[in-house]
Amino acid sequence: MGKRAGEPKQHPYRLCVGAAVLRRDGRVWVGERVGIADAEEGFGTWWQMPQGGLGVGEDPEEAARRELWEETSIRSVSLLGEVPDWLTYDLPGELRSKAWGGRYRGQKQKWFVFLFDGDEREINVLCPAGGSHKPEFGRWRWEEVERLPEIVVGFKREVYCALVPYLRRFAEEVRARQG
Repeated sequence: MGKRAGEPKQHPYRLCVGAAVLRRDGRVWVGERVGIADAEEGFGTWWQMPQGGLGVGEDPEEAARRELWEETSIRSVSLLGEVPDWLTYDLPGELRSKAWGGRYRGQKQKWFVFLFDGDEREINVLCPAGGSHKPEFGRWRWEEVERLPEIVVGFKREVYCALVPYLRRFAEEVRARQG
């Protein structure tokens, strides 16, 4: 069935990947977005896990590793698994025209879960990827998985709520290995 007269055009979702990085104690890495007007997500700061666009023909896991490197300088990770479903969020109406040239309604994300195997000195959000990328985060910390929905911007909350059960399971497995 086609679009009705006067009905607004429904834009597609931008394909994206996300990287959840767990420490051996089961806490997850989060970064606080740089507090500037951001074309993608509006004004202000909030905490989130690394994420970014999936290139045409790019392998999603490799894209997640790339985004992780570009945003945090983290390379020392091993794959624990992936969230089986693609998760979506819609941008609020006032941001749709600003983000990604107004071409997308939000993002459709594939999430991967990694274990951090390195030394925390490797993490550099102020000069990520050896200085080849603009910082997206001003600071970072390890957070309890259960708190993720509380600390993200509202329009991403549903995605983070859906991620918590998967991350909780991986965190429990990681902690059990340390036991």
